[in-house]
Amino acid sequence: MTIKTTSLNLTQRYTGKVPDELTKQLGSQTLALVMMARGIDDTRLLDVSVGSLLPATDLLGIDEAARLIDQAIDAGERILVVGDFDCDGATSTALVVRCLRQMGATVEFIVPDRFKFGYGLTPEIVTYSADKFNPDLIITVDNGISSHDGVQQATNLGIKVIITDHHLTTKPSPKAAAVVNPNQQGCQFGSKSLVGVGVAFYVMGRVAKLRREANKTTTNVSRYLDLVALGTIADVGVLDQNNRILVTHGLNAIRAGRACLGVLAILEQASRDYQKITSDDFGFAIAPRINAAGRMDNMRTGVECLLADDWGAAHTLALELNRLNQSRRSVEMQMRDEANSIIETLHLTDECGETKELPKSVVLYQDSWHQGVIGIVAGRIKERLYRPCIVFAPADAKCVGDDDLIKGSARSIAGIHVRDAIEAVAVANPELILHFGGHAMAAGLTIYKRHFTAFAKAFNQVMNSFDDKVFSEEQFTDGTLLPEDFSLQFATDLKNISVWGNGFVLPSFDGVFHIVDAKVLKDKHLKLTLKHDGVMYPIDAIWFNYDADRWDYRASLVHILYTLDINEWKGVQNIQLIIKDLAVVETTL
Repeated sequence: MTIKTTSLNLTQRYTGKVPDELTKQLGSQTLALVMMARGIDDTRLLDVSVGSLLPATDLLGIDEAARLIDQAIDAGERILVVGDFDCDGATSTALVVRCLRQMGATVEFIVPDRFKFGYGLTPEIVTYSADKFNPDLIITVDNGISSHDGVQQATNLGIKVIITDHHLTTKPSPKAAAVVNPNQQGCQFGSKSLVGVGVAFYVMGRVAKLRREANKTTTNVSRYLDLVALGTIADVGVLDQNNRILVTHGLNAIRAGRACLGVLAILEQASRDYQKITSDDFGFAIAPRINAAGRMDNMRTGVECLLADDWGAAHTLALELNRLNQSRRSVEMQMRDEANSIIETLHLTDECGETKELPKSVVLYQDSWHQGVIGIVAGRIKERLYRPCIVFAPADAKCVGDDDLIKGSARSIAGIHVRDAIEAVAVANPELILHFGGHAMAAGLTIYKRHFTAFAKAFNQVMNSFDDKVFSEEQFTDGTLLPEDFSLQFATDLKNISVWGNGFVLPSFDGVFHIVDAKVLKDKHLKLTLKHDGVMYPIDAIWFNYDADRWDYRASLVHILYTLDINEWKGVQNIQLIIKDLAVVETTL
């Protein structure tokens, strides 16, 4: 007896006509379809040569910044780099410090402790830095565009400030000596997607060029494209053509062993082969370990690892980052369990016995939660419930009274600009929010603990203004593969045609397959052997951490959404489907 069940509800990324010329240039109709879905209608847009990078001259303020830095080096001025406590900030700091040192500068760096000073160039961090380092010039990396008070404090102390940042702002830039940010008002740079380390790369490149033309001590900034690639992927930078160029060359440098020793040491700790590294390894292996320093302790450990020029030092620091990451995982797991328990109450019945609808946002707080992990927990909850989520923790773990500060980290879904949503709350309720900032998918804010309930209610009211459809996750497919696409050659072409990531998402395909065999690995992964019409050989597929409620062992026919991968075992390569979603189409009793 055969029972028919269901199929996946998918949206195709591109349904228009595929130009014959593009198919001819790429040698594949499927590849042409994939590229059209990502706005690539000409292979020139796939050019990742360094010569195709956007010109630095289009970055507003870069010439003045380069001139001031060049002068500071020549004059022997004390330069202080003020970084940020995430991976983008760490790579930005390491890149600028390395370049300045090689150009002969007197340079130190500081990454503000998030638990003491908070984010950005605050007046407090300026005062502390002035006492500790007595700098003549401060250069911010990956922060500063909203630091009006901090810049003013530096000016009062006679310290020049150059801001390099990439974060969005709706206000005029601070009155610094120079400001470089593609997202500042009036900047016409062709890409708004540079992350902090990308901006730092452009600025240092401009300084190096200026000094090279004057026959001064300089450096080759492109030798640090490994840091640029790492920071870009870690900060989920949109992979427009400019960022794809930077990431591609950074990946190639690491694969060739031309990378900072700290990067290689972290890869070793993560059991990754540097010669086979992919952009995914940046996000899943390296960045979490570097971020753990800023989340659990102080990002200085992460920066020092990226600055290490001795393998012993790099190895020791990578070990410490690994330890911090394990600690982060433990804290995160406990917080997620507690958060899930709270979320369960959202599904309880009301007084009439009716099941309550899940609200359109999830805003959580506990006195015992760790400020360094709230962003990760918010992201996990957002993925699970497909709702914007804000998780708060005490700004100071020792202070949990109603008049104490709590800090929140927000993560959002497609269609909801979370920073703008928080701003809408601030405009309607000026008393609720002390500070906030961020971008479309992630933001941070500070409020008084006594305002938590009122803020949560106000934020959900903003969410209620969005259509219900926004809160239903849409799954996309690049279509159905042709029989000839189930080959190592096509999988290799797909892998090599571009780096993949945010804004240039890895292709997903769907299709209906016959089940040949099924088994569970390690009690959590579903391994399938499939047959597809027109393909003469069996196809391997795996569903990591599969949903047992979605799988029926009597399945004979399944509809699968998947990405195409190459699995290597004992030197033998085979194509493998990585299952993203599955629906049983037919079962046989």
